Amino acid sequence: MQVIVETRAPQGAEWRSWSEQRVRFAMRRLQSLVPLAKVRLSDVAGGQRISNKRCQIQLRTDKQGVLVVEAEAPDWRSALDNALGRAVHVLTRGWHRTQKRSRARVSISQLSAAV
Repeated sequence: MQVIVETRAPQGAEWRSWSEQRVRFAMRRLQSLVPLAKVRLSDVAGGQRISNKRCQIQLRTDKQGVLVVEAEAPDWRSALDNALGRAVHVLTRGWHRTQKRSRARVSISQLSAAV
């Protein structure tokens, strides 16, 4: 899985390697489904001199297309963890749906006829 981290904030450069490791850890069981992950870290101007951090994760999957998840929090660590939690949940839910569809449905009458 290729992970690309983008940030324009000056202190965001410090978070690049940490966020890449965090994404790889969170997606370790789903990395066969996600060949590319893009992470964007940015500052969001809030009211009353409060600056929130935004994390946008874009996952390119083979079967589900492109998944984009955003999260805002007071710090980048929380924003990244929230966005990764949502992304993993959506990916696993989609994976389970495809697994249920691929199973063959056999009625009881078909089973008794085969015996």
